[in-house]
Amino acid sequence: MSAQHPGATAAAATAAPAVMRAPRTVEDTGLPFLFLVELLVKVLARRGQLKLPELAGHLKLAVGVIDPLIAFMRTEKLCEVTRRGGSGTDADLAYHLTELGHERARQCMARNAYVGPAPVTLADYRRQVALQSVADLHVTRADVTRVFDDIVVNQQVLDQLGAAMNSGRAIFIHGLAGSGKTYLAERLRGLLHGDIAVPYAIMIDGEVVPFYDPAQHRIRADSDAAAPDSAGADSIDKLRSFDLRWVRGVQRPATLTGGELTLEMLDLRFDPDTRLYQAPPHLKANNGIFIIDDLGRQRCSPLELMNRWIVPMDRGIDYLSLHTGHVFEVPFDVVVVFSSNFLPERLSDGAFLRRLGYKIEVPPQTEAEYERIFRQVCQHAGLAFEPDAYRYLLQEKHCREDVPLLACYPRDLIRQLLDLARYEAEPARMTRAALDWAWHNYFAGAGVRRMAASLQQQRSAGGEVERERRDSGAAFHPMKANS
Repeated sequence: MSAQHPGATAAAATAAPAVMRAPRTVEDTGLPFLFLVELLVKVLARRGQLKLPELAGHLKLAVGVIDPLIAFMRTEKLCEVTRRGGSGTDADLAYHLTELGHERARQCMARNAYVGPAPVTLADYRRQVALQSVADLHVTRADVTRVFDDIVVNQQVLDQLGAAMNSGRAIFIHGLAGSGKTYLAERLRGLLHGDIAVPYAIMIDGEVVPFYDPAQHRIRADSDAAAPDSAGADSIDKLRSFDLRWVRGVQRPATLTGGELTLEMLDLRFDPDTRLYQAPPHLKANNGIFIIDDLGRQRCSPLELMNRWIVPMDRGIDYLSLHTGHVFEVPFDVVVVFSSNFLPERLSDGAFLRRLGYKIEVPPQTEAEYERIFRQVCQHAGLAFEPDAYRYLLQEKHCREDVPLLACYPRDLIRQLLDLARYEAEPARMTRAALDWAWHNYFAGAGVRRMAASLQQQRSAGGEVERERRDSGAAFHPMKANS
């Protein structure tokens, strides 16, 4: 074997695995020979009789990699070959399992039922994540202006969000319910530049963890990876020269979880019925954003949930475990965004709060911002904006009932007007009467209930004061206290 040039060795060590040359031998895959044999056995058991190119397409491996696997399986009486077609060439050869092969497949399925494309190694996945790290992004004011140009947002909030995205640290967004926190958090996806590559699956200590998730890993429409058949001949040749176990041209993910999030969901889960692993959502969000919405409404306590993130946010790594008990390290390369109606101090302690890079409050809208939102909503709904009716809403409803100007109200109130117009079979109009009707439906006497609750609280506080006064008096008159 000839010696490899040191420069070539260094280049191979730093090259992104997803753009390296496709494996040409079993050794090039980095996967054990017998592991690939078992994967091939499971594929044939699941799909039946297949030709060599069909096997290669399913496993995302070159025919040259599969040839020795098939040869070994034939030697071990695990598969047989039949001729399917009339060309008289090897292209007619198809492979199927023997009875011994089916028994071997049942044994393999009992351990791990994965039958998809061949996985990549955990080491290659770690290297790929590091080379496309979200920490390397550079967000400018121009980027923020472009992404948020069509919505009305407080400029100070936008500046804070833009700077926070450059920090690579966790972001805590808080404010009143309906202030637009979740919408702003999801819009941060637009600030993520560049595409990434993700593997179909990862092999960890002999186990396969499926990774690529079409619901979270969206392929850019103009990417060669999205539609190789429509690309030019040069693009197709280039694409085929890459390792097809990687999905390229993927937009950086922005994963959103809410009140359904539990601590168990943040661990690697193995289903004993399907014999398949489920990767946690924050692992699939690597190189992107992971949004925990409505923090404080989860079934676990906020303190438990936040403590789960201390080590990952500090060190950029997380620790997961297989059902076999094997613990391993994975990259934690995400911008974590917490969104909550509660103040950060109410949800966690000082140790965690120090690890939050930015605590950003989304305040109620100013009157000017609120009017701009109202006009935008009316325009989008095809409804004429009526200044007199709007001033009535502002003065007689918001001001009189002390309801803050939140970003969600214009859309929700105008929807009520449209619903009423459809019911009456008349054109929708923004009138005082219609706004009164929508306000009553939407808030349903919220102002009256707030006044009643305030009065009840005052009475309760007064009663507590009276009890304290009596108790205090009893302390000065022992005979009365004992009577």
